[in-house]
Amino acid sequence: MEKYLETGGALPTFRASPLRQRVLGEVHARPFRPLLTPRTVLHYAFLTNSDEALADKEWLKEFCTSRGVAGPADGARYHTLEFGEGHLSWEQHAEFTTYTWDGSADLDHLFGAPPAGHPFGAAFLAPGELLVAVRLELRQEIDESRWRSTFEEGSLTVSSLERGQATVATDFRQDGDGLSRFLVLNHSMSDVQTGAIVQRLLELETYRTLAMLGLFEANTLSPDIRKFEIELAALTDQMKTAAGLDSNRNLLNKFTELAASLEAGATASTFRFGASRAYYEIVKIRLSALQEEAMPGELTMSSFLSRRLSPAMRTCQAIEDRQAMLSRKLARATNLLRTRVDVDLEQQNRSLLESMNRRARLQLRLQQTVEGLSVAAVSYYIVGLFSYLAKGAGGSGLPLPQPSVTTAIAVPVVVLFIWWTVRRIRARHVKQDKDDL
Repeated sequence: MEKYLETGGALPTFRASPLRQRVLGEVHARPFRPLLTPRTVLHYAFLTNSDEALADKEWLKEFCTSRGVAGPADGARYHTLEFGEGHLSWEQHAEFTTYTWDGSADLDHLFGAPPAGHPFGAAFLAPGELLVAVRLELRQEIDESRWRSTFEEGSLTVSSLERGQATVATDFRQDGDGLSRFLVLNHSMSDVQTGAIVQRLLELETYRTLAMLGLFEANTLSPDIRKFEIELAALTDQMKTAAGLDSNRNLLNKFTELAASLEAGATASTFRFGASRAYYEIVKIRLSALQEEAMPGELTMSSFLSRRLSPAMRTCQAIEDRQAMLSRKLARATNLLRTRVDVDLEQQNRSLLESMNRRARLQLRLQQTVEGLSVAAVSYYIVGLFSYLAKGAGGSGLPLPQPSVTTAIAVPVVVLFIWWTVRRIRARHVKQDKDDL
């Protein structure tokens, strides 16, 4: 410690991870921007793929350059610039992009004509398909009868936030401009608190809409899964009576085609269901962060959303469970049938080997017969040649027995020699075959 103090408190220099700055910056990437009251906020979320997101970022850079301000840096996913009397915020996420703008409010009209100077005019280039559109009015005190008339009473939710410092009202429906309406009455919140509440409400609407996308995927898959379940039951029933290799093979092909169709649907929906679960968790976190409290005789946002979101998420989970259960059943049935086919193939191969063994034995016997005949035939020709030789030698005066006697003596010798030679050749072939094996 004394040595450290003696050096003036200088700290050593360490080699920093290349991700250190990005990790530290991510915490501050989306700060709550203070909002003055009154204010009007327009928020749009567009579904974008990778190409659309890249094109949108390039457009935003050109847009910022045309206004004489810096555009988003390379790798940046968030950017804010001054626009008109407010600020325009751009955020890019995995599958969607959002644009949020705040401007001055028209105190004479609640949810009237869009405020002048907003960026979402004819010059604005939408990056993809529109999914979320929100208009949030931030006010102080307004007569209740006045703001209630702007919502549909049947689905109106009114909640107290931040322990009574604010009131939020919404019916989660679209108005004539296709915008979902939110009204925030600021009783005593600071500008920073107001900015945090507004951002959480906008995220709540965005993520609850994105979470619902999984429900439509589930509804699309449900008839196919039911068809697969019926077909699986029918094929499993056929397994009881299927006999023979060809029948089992045809049945196995049907199981394989059914499994391929099921896995194709499950693979296509994996991302959607996983994303819906993640979005639903964010919705619950945002609702918890709002510290929502029920107003007397009013419906809260939590109770309204849980009444529809929770069943939707359970539907998605049920479809995933049915897909997983079908996949396991198909795998078991396919393995069982494949085992049966393998047993049939082994039996067929065994019969084929036995048939080949019988043929080999018949061929061996035929070969042995041919060898015997070949010994006799070759011996006959050699003895015949020897008899001509004996006759010629007797005619030349050589002291040899009569040709007939000489030929008779040569017969057993020739036969034994030819038989011995054939045996040697066969033994050599057998030995060579064993060496090759």
